[in-house]
Amino acid sequence: METKNFDVVVLGGGPGGYVAAIKASQLGLKTAVVEREKIGGVCVNWGCIPTKALLKNAEIYETLKHAKDWGYSFDNLKFDFKQVIKRSRDVAEANSKGGDFLMKKNKIEVIKGTGKFLDKNTLSVTDAAGKESVQVKAKHIIIATGARARMLPNLKVDGKRILTSTEAMIVQDVPKSIAVIGAGAIGIEFAYFFNAFGAKVTVIEMLPGILPVEDEEISQTLSKIFTKKGIDIHTNTKVDKVDVGANEVTLTISGKDGIKTIKADQCLVAIGVQGNIENIGLEKIGITTEKGWVKVDEYYRTNVAGVYAIGDIIGAPWLAHVASHEGIVCVEKIAGKETHPIDYTSIPGCTYCQPQVASIGLTEKVAREKGFQVKIGKFPFSASGKARAINERDGFVKVIFDAKYGELLGAHILGSEATEMIAEYGIAKSLEATYKEVGNTIHAHPTLSEAMMEAALDAYGEAVHI
Repeated sequence: METKNFDVVVLGGGPGGYVAAIKASQLGLKTAVVEREKIGGVCVNWGCIPTKALLKNAEIYETLKHAKDWGYSFDNLKFDFKQVIKRSRDVAEANSKGGDFLMKKNKIEVIKGTGKFLDKNTLSVTDAAGKESVQVKAKHIIIATGARARMLPNLKVDGKRILTSTEAMIVQDVPKSIAVIGAGAIGIEFAYFFNAFGAKVTVIEMLPGILPVEDEEISQTLSKIFTKKGIDIHTNTKVDKVDVGANEVTLTISGKDGIKTIKADQCLVAIGVQGNIENIGLEKIGITTEKGWVKVDEYYRTNVAGVYAIGDIIGAPWLAHVASHEGIVCVEKIAGKETHPIDYTSIPGCTYCQPQVASIGLTEKVAREKGFQVKIGKFPFSASGKARAINERDGFVKVIFDAKYGELLGAHILGSEATEMIAEYGIAKSLEATYKEVGNTIHAHPTLSEAMMEAALDAYGEAVHI
């Protein structure tokens, strides 16, 4: 059996794994990635990237349906849904090839197959048929095997009636109706997507609001916008049973309005993820896990010397950009470079429906629960000249400052380009900026980002345009 030796081996080539590998190679470490599918993992191939392509198609179609508002007219607007799906897959494929290029550029060996620990410094790699092809050894092994969709008990994905996000992004026809279980980012993005193309969408969420991790005002406002679009939303509602028939699914739900049944052509399950910790030999080398996630310290070291874990497999937040940064910090520590643990209170979160949602830091509720005396600033896009000009007046910016020191505690945006705009608040928070730095920074006019300046000023009664 062939044995290959490296300084660092990364098990998994997703946004955590391949970034960690690149960083290791840049720091002079001989590096390999063991990946059974394509470089880029779920994010590039079946998540972040292809879904954004789908959502852009939905946004364009919604704009075309309101062409008269823009002074255009045409007859027989149609869409080719199969082409919509194909464009998304083409985008994913191009990005994955970009990942392959980065591996070659950085002289990283990609070993195709499924890796499993033989001991803490050795992985056995098997091919698709389960035959061992090679063993790889390294002083440092980083586990980056990611996560997969969590399912309801006794409910199996069939790709026809019961879907996860993976199956949902390759359906060839728009369903007449679809029920979405779970109103986190994935559920809400697909609810928006299918609604835009004419499906009757029903969203069921067991918590009090959609996008439960977001600020309550953001959640409530987006819920109203979605309702106007014709999406039925049931919050504080539990799914008791899902019956799968030949032509439809029937969901039995219970909530504040009692027990109801909902019929739909398809059902999308978007209730979260679970770590891919099985069948990779973690128990063989004694890795500690907790509630299905690998336990690590602030530098992603497990309880076994020389073995590390990053990304979705270590638990929330399950975000590609978090996994990538964890990989960098982990490898810098391995290489003996000066590095700092991640501040998990400064992680931007984004949902790419329209209007978009983006946030960083504490919600108002959490800030108050932590004992902060707060100052709240808001600015509606309905008062923004640029938002009016581009016909994107829905939503608002909300900022939360510590009343004592003026420190930015949290920022929340519901609006057209929220996911791009949030980076400004990310920089401000990392620099420990106060409302004065944000509010006194001259913003170009007219821009949507002026709302961020105005919201900061509004917290202290200094806003000009409201």
